[in-house]
Amino acid sequence: MITDKPYQRSTINDQLQTRYLKLSGLEPLVVTPESNFINVGERTNVAGSRKFLRLIKEENYEEALEIARHQVEGGAQIIDINMDDGLIDGKEAMVKFLNLIIAEPDIARVPIMIDSSKWEIIEAGLQVVQGKCVVNSISLKEGEEEFIRQAKLIRRYGAAVIVMAFDEVGQADTYERRIEIAERSYNILVDQVKFPPEDIIFDLNIFPVATGMEEHKRNAIDFIEGTRWVRENLPYCSVSGGVSNVSFSFRGNNPVREAMHSVFLYHAIRAGMNMGIVNPALLEVYDDIPKDLLEYVEDVILNRRDDATERLLDFAETVVGKAKESKADLSWRQEPLQERITRALVKGIDQYIEEDVEEARLASSKPIEVIEGHLMTGMNVVGDLFGSGKMFLPQVVKSARVMKKAVAHLTPFIEASKAEGTAGAAGKILMATVKGDVHDIGKNIVSVVLACNNYEIVDLGVMVPPEKIIQAAREEQVDIIGLSGLITPSLDEMVFLAKEMQRQKFQVPLLIGGATTSKAHTAVKIDPQYHSAVVHVNDASRAVTVVGDLLHKETSGDYKKSIKVDYEAFRDKFLQRGKQKEYLDLSTARANRFQIDWPAFDPVKPSEPGIQLIPDLDLGLLEDYIDWTPFFRSWDLHGKFPQILEDQLVGEQATELYEDAQKMLKEVIAKKQLKAKAVFGLFPANSVDGDDIEVQVDGNSHIFRTLRQQLKKKAGVPNFALSDFIAPKESGLQDYMGCFCVTAGFGTRELAEAYEKQLDDYSSIMIKALADRLAEAFAEYLHKQIRVKHWGYAGTEKLTNEQLIKEEYKGIRPAPGYPACPDHLEKLTIWEILRVEEQIGVKLTESLAMWPAASVSGYYFGNPEARYFGLGKITEEQVADYASRKGIAEDEAKKWLAPNIVDN
Repeated sequence: MITDKPYQRSTINDQLQTRYLKLSGLEPLVVTPESNFINVGERTNVAGSRKFLRLIKEENYEEALEIARHQVEGGAQIIDINMDDGLIDGKEAMVKFLNLIIAEPDIARVPIMIDSSKWEIIEAGLQVVQGKCVVNSISLKEGEEEFIRQAKLIRRYGAAVIVMAFDEVGQADTYERRIEIAERSYNILVDQVKFPPEDIIFDLNIFPVATGMEEHKRNAIDFIEGTRWVRENLPYCSVSGGVSNVSFSFRGNNPVREAMHSVFLYHAIRAGMNMGIVNPALLEVYDDIPKDLLEYVEDVILNRRDDATERLLDFAETVVGKAKESKADLSWRQEPLQERITRALVKGIDQYIEEDVEEARLASSKPIEVIEGHLMTGMNVVGDLFGSGKMFLPQVVKSARVMKKAVAHLTPFIEASKAEGTAGAAGKILMATVKGDVHDIGKNIVSVVLACNNYEIVDLGVMVPPEKIIQAAREEQVDIIGLSGLITPSLDEMVFLAKEMQRQKFQVPLLIGGATTSKAHTAVKIDPQYHSAVVHVNDASRAVTVVGDLLHKETSGDYKKSIKVDYEAFRDKFLQRGKQKEYLDLSTARANRFQIDWPAFDPVKPSEPGIQLIPDLDLGLLEDYIDWTPFFRSWDLHGKFPQILEDQLVGEQATELYEDAQKMLKEVIAKKQLKAKAVFGLFPANSVDGDDIEVQVDGNSHIFRTLRQQLKKKAGVPNFALSDFIAPKESGLQDYMGCFCVTAGFGTRELAEAYEKQLDDYSSIMIKALADRLAEAFAEYLHKQIRVKHWGYAGTEKLTNEQLIKEEYKGIRPAPGYPACPDHLEKLTIWEILRVEEQIGVKLTESLAMWPAASVSGYYFGNPEARYFGLGKITEEQVADYASRKGIAEDEAKKWLAPNIVDN
């Protein structure tokens, strides 16, 4: 239905009794002041129902219709339909599903809410839906011009519209911003677009409360007060929202969530909220909420007390059974003081810790005794449980959060009594990510675990130059230095530091850790440079044992000697094994290159050649592309996802960690706390002499240098180089390749620092780990868009996320610094071609690490025979050849390729 019937704002007062929101499917739905709350069903939303997403992906529309039918039968007065998913053709799915609904009278009797972040999907839905529907949503995010254009089209199609409280600056997250955006949107719609005000529905953004962050305390009350203002000042419009967002902090605790939803709705409806997305299964009758739970929840929702969040978190630990049967089990609070403190540390419960340590302080002669006694007794239990495999890393990090809160309470008293330092600490350890490197998740986890075992940590952060490490080690008189690094140049920094410590006659042991480090590199490269102990530590749990052995007064000497002997034996065996391998000279390796039948190859020209920019990607598009297995690995929980959730040993903790991650991820996406950007390009390319690839960018030639395997292979097995996958210039074919950089890291540092200020290492580490996963997901998402759209050589591809993780697609996206192309120097060419720093702000450190750390860069190869491989060891002949091709000194090339050089 299309109409251009004008609407005049001047007639509002004349039509006071008739300005009601009127919607329809086969039956009308008129929303009057007397109407009860209008419930919108969202189970036909691929983002709100995993089952519905799976059915749509499998094109099982018949069963998907049953979900819609069940919602209507369950009382939904409007059904929200959303098909926004990276693996779905959203436009096609929306049209098909709406057409099927039309043929089902028992479903089609209610109005439809067409929900999408993509205008083309919304308009496709508007063209086929029957009756009067609701569009969800439009906003001022892209500016007034686009807002007006979309609103005019919605009005012509005769639909009502949800307007998000979102403008060019971002989402409204305060009372003032909510009413500012709502008023501006309303005035534009009514005065300029002539949109009927009764067809305007505002979504004022429902955000979580009780997150532990100060800025979130007013999330609920600001929505409620904003709703009241809108209904009083913007005539005839409605207010809606997704109610479940308010309780994300309590996922897994349904009784508390049910109470929170009911309390929030009770007050929001009284303020004027007249519709919204509510799951009836997570809703308690307001009057049936136990009085004690009701008080705690209302304190949080209405922000009535400064300690409302802490009180509810505390009470939530004691809620058992259904909400209407909930009761507090406070029996553990009757236990002796030490048992209470130990329980709080082991369980990670911080609600009572200040109260308990204050009781302990009053009973002690010195406040420092509480740390050395009560708290360390509890942390020793944590350490024993962790060491015996009965606690896992995420739980230990939560224990550290409780410990920090307790120490923070005691610190003023310690200072007042002029106690010095942390007397009684088991040792002082300096931790640093080396110069040029920006990755610190592993370092921070090790720091937390060691701190939980009574070691004082001096954390210098990231990109720390050697002179600062040495100076801090002297000034702080540390017992051990821990070095971390992820990128290849970090290995050289560690070697240099070991040499310098030897020159300056240090005796302090070195701990070596990080993704690129290994026992082999530590034994072969670092250990010979330093007379004192050097130990490679590959996980946080081992760090505690190693540090304990290094600092044990009676046995540390023997342990250090045994480490030296072990590393010397390992080194000899490793070097001997390397000598037994045979390597080809470079010309022979090139003659044994991977052969592609180029005369039979027909290169696909990119559909969208050149450089393209994604300035701000919707993070919600990345959720389904996340590979969760490495996430668990970063927390020392090993196993494949989702099977790890059912693992007999770590399944319970993995599930809890996953739920915490999901809660934070939902908030990050809902509040756009991280920003995802990308720049990429597809260009004409050909391989040229010497394993180089020449690309043409705006009429200029740029060269990517690749390296070739030199290990002698068995007959018939080629020596690969990436240039093998690009048509040679002499073939006469015009081939193509691409390069890219994506990031999801902007905002990570600020969030992590905010958590750290709240003494919450667990959340600080979590946000960094999630940012890394989102960056990798972005790389996967964009690679798919390249294959099916921008390049288009695999336009019919339909792969699941599991298949994407297994790389069951045509083409590859290798990255400088990784096995096929270990030289980070090639990043400089990517940055030059794409103008990465100018376009999206991702910088390269002097060691060519990317900042923000949650960033991914690399190449695109589209040849169906392209494959991933590891370069392995190369000879100094190829290093010299590479240096010559690159135009750099041979010593400079050796610096970047050191781990890959034979006998180096």
